[in-house]
Amino acid sequence: MSGNSFGRVFKLTSFGESHGPAIGGIIEGCPAGIVIDQDFVQAELDKRRPGGTAIGTKRKEEDKIEFLSGIFEGMSTGTPIGFIIKNKDSASSDYNALIDVYRPSHADYTYESKYGMRDHRGGGRSSARETATRVAAGAIAKLLLQGEGISVHAYVSSVGDCVLKKFYTELDLSLTYESPVRCPDKHLESFMMNHIDKVQKDGDSVGGTITGVVKGLPSGLGEPVFDKLQAVLAHAVMSINAVKGFEYGSGFASSAMRGSAHNDEMYSEGGKIKFRTNYSGGVQGGISNGADIYFKAAFKPVASIAKEQATVNKKGEKAILGIKGRHDPCVVPRAVAIVESMTAMVMADFLLLSRLNKR
Repeated sequence: MSGNSFGRVFKLTSFGESHGPAIGGIIEGCPAGIVIDQDFVQAELDKRRPGGTAIGTKRKEEDKIEFLSGIFEGMSTGTPIGFIIKNKDSASSDYNALIDVYRPSHADYTYESKYGMRDHRGGGRSSARETATRVAAGAIAKLLLQGEGISVHAYVSSVGDCVLKKFYTELDLSLTYESPVRCPDKHLESFMMNHIDKVQKDGDSVGGTITGVVKGLPSGLGEPVFDKLQAVLAHAVMSINAVKGFEYGSGFASSAMRGSAHNDEMYSEGGKIKFRTNYSGGVQGGISNGADIYFKAAFKPVASIAKEQATVNKKGEKAILGIKGRHDPCVVPRAVAIVESMTAMVMADFLLLSRLNKR
């Protein structure tokens, strides 16, 4: 098992490296007859692409997607959807100093331990460059979900110690992508940007959190044991580069609550079961209950920083490393689109799986 595929019915297999000629993927399980708005797919990729915001890496990639199969006259055919995204601004020479030296907290040492070799140019498969394929697949999943009245949102809820205190229901999530830092709160946005700017000038990096929200998901999706909806969602989100933590609903705060306060009171309105609170985060017993799904993902500071750090080379000899090249001082603004995409793939997969189970 190589771990390059995700999903059971709606399935993405990705390929390519950060500094190879291209990255790409194959999407299986997309039903026939879905209108594939290629402008929408490209717009989703533009949200994540290098150089797409005023902050972040200076690497400039167009991230123009080329579909190779599975689409005819603007609609999915039900066959595998193949696509590539060419790398055009890789600047591999920036990584020459890393041929024999391991970057602290990066995947250099672990990749070499596993494979006996590694691509030092940007980290190869360990690079977040690979996540562009996830955004492309996530865009297709979003188009599928839109037809079912299901929407997926994410936004930056903290950068370092700049924390958004408002709950997602108090925010206008349509404003997220109008913000360079992907925070739908104008007041906090300026503090986040100033913090990132200061960290970058120090040659350092900073982490943060992203909140995800799914609206319109029907009840009854998920499995009761190993493939609980929240477990698969956690798998998806935790597979994203730099993610160090995941919680859904009331999360870790629930450990300090009493059951009488935490239980979501139920009532009936218009023939539908509803909940007065949503500490469950839209999931009970591993199965969706029809309320909003909401969760939070924690991202660590980017490992590649300009500040000099102590490390070792392949021989175990001491070395001092100050990483050159073009790196994000904070990954969370660009990761918003990735969180949305992985979430959309999970929801599309469970939706299609439920249809198969009802046949």
